Amino acid sequence: QVQLVESGGGLVQAGGSLRLSCAVSGSAFTVTTMGWYRQAPGKQRELVATTTSGSNTVYADSVKGRFTISRDNGKNTVYLQMNSLKPDDTAVYYCRITTMGPFSVNWGRGTQVTVSS
Repeated sequence: QVQLVESGGGLVQAGGSLRLSCAVSGSAFTVTTMGWYRQAPGKQRELVATTTSGSNTVYADSVKGRFTISRDNGKNTVYLQMNSLKPDDTAVYYCRITTMGPFSVNWGRGTQVTVSS
């Protein structure tokens, strides 16, 4: 069974930084794609950034140049470094992990990020 534990959300002023973490635990699977999504009030959940097992990354246009996704395969942990935060970044951020052997898609419970102006 795959378990995800997210941390690092909070309240920050515009221009500030936060770092999110998502640790994957469990056994008998291989983590492949790791990513972050977010959902603001009244809006659909959207992709923020993903990274594959080959370290290929994809970013939403709105966060390019400000956010950096990284992963520590030894710790099965994915990070999202968020700099130059804007009020529009306010949302619940969700970790999404894909595994193989067996295949599964897993979501974290979400962590709130609030950026004040």
